[in-house]
Amino acid sequence: MFKNIALISVLLALVVVVLGAYVRLSHAGLGCPDWPGCYGHLVGVPESTAEIDIANQAYPERAVEAGKAWKEVIHRYFAGALGLLILLLAILAIKNRKNPGQPVWLPIVLVGLVIFQALLGMWTVTLLLKPVIVMLHLLGGLTIVALLWWLVLKSSNQQPSTDSKKLTPVLVLGLVLVVGQIVLGGWTSTNYAALACPDFPTCQGEWWPETDFKEGFVFWRGLGQNYEFGVLDNPARTAIHLSHRLFAIVVAVFWLFVLLRIMKRDNSSPNMRQLATITLLLLLAQIALGVSNIVMKLPISVAVMHNGGAALLLLSAVTLIYYSRLE
Repeated sequence: MFKNIALISVLLALVVVVLGAYVRLSHAGLGCPDWPGCYGHLVGVPESTAEIDIANQAYPERAVEAGKAWKEVIHRYFAGALGLLILLLAILAIKNRKNPGQPVWLPIVLVGLVIFQALLGMWTVTLLLKPVIVMLHLLGGLTIVALLWWLVLKSSNQQPSTDSKKLTPVLVLGLVLVVGQIVLGGWTSTNYAALACPDFPTCQGEWWPETDFKEGFVFWRGLGQNYEFGVLDNPARTAIHLSHRLFAIVVAVFWLFVLLRIMKRDNSSPNMRQLATITLLLLLAQIALGVSNIVMKLPISVAVMHNGGAALLLLSAVTLIYYSRLE
């Protein structure tokens, strides 16, 4: 039962991450100007003429857009359901703590992470899409996905080998690189820099256009400013975009080397070879989606798939690390 709930939680967490990306990319992050309700409604959004008039009077700075409000509210509903499932996992873990192989501390840690993630969700709204908060909210969601998946793997009752594995540290480094690229991707998205370079492989028709890295990577700015649609000038956004693009090359080259090594090793298990193949396909698809975002001018469907691809690539890296410890 515990493993099944953990697996359902992973799937739901992936849905929440993808929905969050859709809300952000469709500019609905401030679809509800308050939290946890929406224009004062704990359930639903203002839809009748009278409700909309009251909401507009209460929040004159943000006129009701029902479509955007519903996107944000639905995302919150799914996130709330995920929080309840994780709480259930923690309760079951404590109840069954004497069972052999039952993970206990990880479900409890996940409850704490969900609470912090809810706070980040609130600050995302109250601090008007402050980039560092939005990026941390994205990272929090992906961390929860990864830890839930690790919980599923741990619940499979396969114990790691006691021998030292040379491949595991390399894979951990690969995971760090993937996380670093996700951070840069989140910073690119939250600063509306995805189209700062509207061409590929050049940027603004040049190999190295004007950039401002110092301004582009200021992580904390003054309170009270509305960051919707971004506040940076073009050189700063260009610096962010180029950082994400160039680091993608580093990550891709590293992982291509590691994955091909796993696939060609004589002593690699069938599981590791299959996982390496899947990860390679995900990596190639993620690169293709990233390029498509640029040449197709950031269509929302492709941008959302790019976010989902990042989550799947993260899970593949986690899975490889887990199984490398079993060889």
